[in-house]
Amino acid sequence: MDDRFRQYLIGLSECLKRISDLVAECKTLAGIDAKISLKALGLSLSGGDEKESQVLLKEGIGSEYPQLTESTYVASDTFGAIAAALPDGGIVLIAGTGSNCQLINPDLSTSRCGGWGHLLGDESSAYWIAQKAIKMYFDHEDNLIPCPFDVTFVKNTIFSYFKVTERGQLLNSFYAKFDKSHIAGLCKELAMAAIKNKDKLVCHIFKEAGEILAKHIVAVGPHIDKKLLVCKGGLHIVCMGSVWKSWELLKPGFLGVLEQKGQDVGIKEISLMTLNVSGAVGAAALSAKHIDITLPIDYSSNADVFFHSEIGSSTNM
Repeated sequence: MDDRFRQYLIGLSECLKRISDLVAECKTLAGIDAKISLKALGLSLSGGDEKESQVLLKEGIGSEYPQLTESTYVASDTFGAIAAALPDGGIVLIAGTGSNCQLINPDLSTSRCGGWGHLLGDESSAYWIAQKAIKMYFDHEDNLIPCPFDVTFVKNTIFSYFKVTERGQLLNSFYAKFDKSHIAGLCKELAMAAIKNKDKLVCHIFKEAGEILAKHIVAVGPHIDKKLLVCKGGLHIVCMGSVWKSWELLKPGFLGVLEQKGQDVGIKEISLMTLNVSGAVGAAALSAKHIDITLPIDYSSNADVFFHSEIGSSTNM
């Protein structure tokens, strides 16, 4: 689920109401009597990995909507993504408007890197890429940090996207009318044009984004269960978010870091995957497992491998 259900943004009461409304809608679509309680409800929510949030949501549903479900399982949005694609755990690496990396081992132990929002993190996200391009252009124009690449293409793309004629007009989008998603949208414009024009500055920024994404993997590396490293296809990484659509721009930096540091944490082979289903499928599987029920899920059809590599292979780059 997305930020529409995040209690820090909309308040606990509204969050619970929206969850209740969503369950009611699902029952209607499934032809289930609205008065029948679910056996289990799985919530895969942004911020759902925090113990306090889990307790508040479970207690809130129990007190405000006692007929909703007999059991409630709460986890972060990353848990749902992994559980939808992989039955025994793996890594989910999010690079959308924001970014996050979550490891879940077969024993459900976890490790996390990132996911701290655009003020404290979100490196390699669409927002980060857009903001970095703008910042490098500003620094070059100020003669603070001269850019080693021509900034003309980036400047023109920025001005066109934000519909401005001078850089001072950009301040309105970053301060008076700040909209993170709108700023992040510049990333798509840069990527589409860079693929065609091979602009050196944009390629440089995406390469750095790829490097940082790989560093997220290396960061959780010491906590990866060996079972995940030796399975067929190596370490499986579920890649979520629109930035992954620019994989060819991310690839040089991503593989470069894994070639240098991956084997230090036991990573010798990787399979990058994209989901074909909603993370809600994983949330349902987790909630069922929580009450000792295994859902008949065909994991082979839930995700596709779009890139496979043996780390250290000369054919990677």
